[in-house]
Amino acid sequence: MAAIDTERLKSVFLGINLPLTDAQIASFATYSDMLVEKNKVMNLTTVTDSEGIIIKHFADSCLPLTMVEVPSGATLIDVGTGAGFPSIPMKIVRPDLEITLLDSLNKRVNFLRDVSKALSLNTTCIHSRAEDGARTVLRETFDVATARAVARLSVLSEYCLPYVKPGGKFLALKGSDCHEEIAQAEAVIEKLGRKITQVTEYKLPNGDGRTLVVVDKVKKTLGEYPRRVVK
Repeated sequence: MAAIDTERLKSVFLGINLPLTDAQIASFATYSDMLVEKNKVMNLTTVTDSEGIIIKHFADSCLPLTMVEVPSGATLIDVGTGAGFPSIPMKIVRPDLEITLLDSLNKRVNFLRDVSKALSLNTTCIHSRAEDGARTVLRETFDVATARAVARLSVLSEYCLPYVKPGGKFLALKGSDCHEEIAQAEAVIEKLGRKITQVTEYKLPNGDGRTLVVVDKVKKTLGEYPRRVVK
């Protein structure tokens, strides 16, 4: 028995203008099953009920795809991906995307490899701290970076922007009421060779508020960033 209600999943995604094929529904169901099962032995998420997984993980991860244009075949790195959000749901919905999942905990990375294999997603899973990975061959090689984390936008920007090539974008999935946080991040973002070009406030299907912050990278990031300790 699937950990999620597949009819509810289908209905929710139809409601956000991302209709799913039967194969995509099956992938989401398998992902949910694996998430709930692995969560019994390691801390991946506090959300394990069917409705919560559908709305707070799957729909929340994919809604940005309806608000910003991500080119076909784009390379995308999900920094601090955790249990795979938002990148694995994005990959299920947009199989054309070339996804790299980066996380600092090897146990989570192994879980992501297992999920990718089970769903035949062909992702790249990397065990690394964000500030270390940005000083490797990964630096400024991606069209898009994503992060769905509780860290302040200024911190997320310093960790994520160095991965993005000039002309690319950073998508920060934030909660509601983050105007002050955005204002405080603008100076840091400018130093990193970027500018905020879109702030979209929206609601999940359950009414929870969210904000999508889109940052365009207009020039290379200075070599001093990211710093090892970001304040």
